[in-house]
Amino acid sequence: MQDLLKIENIAKDYNGVNVINDISISIKPGEIIGLLGPNGAGKTTLFYIIMGLIKPRKGKIKLNNNDITKLAMYSRARLGISYLPQEPSIFRGMNVRDNINSILEITEKNKKLRKIKLEKLLEIFGLEKIQKSSARLLSGGERRRVEIARSIAGQPKYILMDEPFSGVDPLAIEEIKSIIKSLSASNIGVLITDHNVRETLSLIDRAYIIYEGNILIGGTSEEIIESEEAKRVYLGSEFNI
Repeated sequence: MQDLLKIENIAKDYNGVNVINDISISIKPGEIIGLLGPNGAGKTTLFYIIMGLIKPRKGKIKLNNNDITKLAMYSRARLGISYLPQEPSIFRGMNVRDNINSILEITEKNKKLRKIKLEKLLEIFGLEKIQKSSARLLSGGERRRVEIARSIAGQPKYILMDEPFSGVDPLAIEEIKSIIKSLSASNIGVLITDHNVRETLSLIDRAYIIYEGNILIGGTSEEIIESEEAKRVYLGSEFNI
């Protein structure tokens, strides 16, 4: 059976008000999926349910056909689901090298292998020249690269990225997009939610637009852009990439 992260018929309400209504999506290894929609549409709630930060009213989250709905976030991480939050998640009092190594110390007990993996991550993410720099002195793009390096240090099968393009300049966005493509090429499934719609749609294999707790449309970038419904409620009539 093919590996798959599957969201089945998820629903959530707060005080009797439906926030998500019977949503189902799936992510394959190596796929880049976008989760888009206006503020208050329910996409953040769905994102947090997938991560295990909040519990759904009904529905299931499955990983390779195993029900993980009741598992805590850290248990899902052990199974290969990583999370990159929008908020800064690096240790500001550490340098770049120690930030990444702090995760490897948990995921790789062999000291020799840990050092090899650390050097490889520093190289892959272009962090060798700033590895001794304090995290508090990093630019937005540098910080994001360190955070992504930390998030894949445990060799996840899937990574969920919350606003990866937030707070970084255009050049850094291009770097982050290149990194995300390399994750996909390494057979890591990526789920992105971001308000930077153009950059997200230029990157993804498929996207879902969430509107009023429902999937308004799902499809390729071209299908999303050409959708009259998507233009009406979210993209606007003049939207293009």
